[in-house]
Amino acid sequence: MFDHLSSSICLPVDAATATLVGRVWLNDVGPVLACIKPDGVYDLSPAAATMSELLEMDDPVSAVHQHGVTRIGDTQAVLRNSSQDERNPALPWFLAPCDLQALKASGVTFISSMLERVIEEQARGDASRAESVRQAVVAVIGDNLSSIKPGSEAAVMLKKALLAQGAWSQYLEVGIGPDAEIFTKSQPMSAVGVGAEVGIHPSSHWNNPEPEIVLAVNSRGQVRGATLGNDVNLRDFEGRSALLLGKAKDNNASCAIGPFIRLFDEHFSMDAVRRCDLAMRVTAANGFLMQGSSSMSQISRDPLELVQHAFGPHHQYPDGFMLFLGTMFAPTQDRHGPGQGFTHELGDVVTVSTETLGSLVNRVNTSDKVAPWTYGVRALMQDLARRCPR
Repeated sequence: MFDHLSSSICLPVDAATATLVGRVWLNDVGPVLACIKPDGVYDLSPAAATMSELLEMDDPVSAVHQHGVTRIGDTQAVLRNSSQDERNPALPWFLAPCDLQALKASGVTFISSMLERVIEEQARGDASRAESVRQAVVAVIGDNLSSIKPGSEAAVMLKKALLAQGAWSQYLEVGIGPDAEIFTKSQPMSAVGVGAEVGIHPSSHWNNPEPEIVLAVNSRGQVRGATLGNDVNLRDFEGRSALLLGKAKDNNASCAIGPFIRLFDEHFSMDAVRRCDLAMRVTAANGFLMQGSSSMSQISRDPLELVQHAFGPHHQYPDGFMLFLGTMFAPTQDRHGPGQGFTHELGDVVTVSTETLGSLVNRVNTSDKVAPWTYGVRALMQDLARRCPR
């Protein structure tokens, strides 16, 4: 994984003009807010103590440009030290760029992945049945629902027709129904960053990465920027029962976010997010390679519509929230034999990338073998109090 952590890979192609913010671990200090530039990592702690606080400001971009002057280290060196297996704990490394924010996710927001969720459900989480179930499902509902707008009259008519055939599904309900699926991915402070290991539940035998755009939203529901995420998915657990969603999603290190949040400014906006094309690459030591892509232009609900489903008079987030926007990437490439589809093996290196947000790189392990999550909100508050005594 060390070779994947370089400025040329992890930074956006236009990094020189991008406003990039993140968090860096400093020995004997703890997490520090930072501005990331091609030539170095700069201390933003004079501007804000947490990322949540920075995103609450009326003009976070100006705060970054005003305060990001004290150099912490070389960007390339900090990236290399973020590799979990090569890390020198005395030197800085990157953390997930969010801290106090709730970690929320949108599900079934792309038609192609919606069909795969229906297949998981019908196969009851058994990968060996996936291909035969896929053929049966497509025969009933087709493989092109992209013209159906969620919640529209056409969607209501389709629902009635499928109910009459006994083919309706909980995934179709949130995929083309009026209400989006919004769930809690994991707890604040639990996300891992670039270079860390992501965790697969040790009992899972059918799973995959989920490359996604993640929005950074403040307590007022304002989207301040975007980053990348890997919402690790256990297809067997979730396929067995929707009531296992918590166990399928919220495991140690099952949420990767990073490498940095790119703030909205004159060079980057929500329209740029809407135009993003995500690339996903999985490599293994034995030479296995899987590549895929996910275009935000194919999303069935606009990103701001998903924010409205997550936030409003019915639900507030005083510390803001990070919102995964979902993926159209549901891998079906056979890895262990015909009809078996894709599943992770330990040691896989997953790279999620876009030109404007850089690359998020993580290695796969089981959630009981990755570094345990020990640094939470209480530890952060203690470190902040120690740095700023009354």
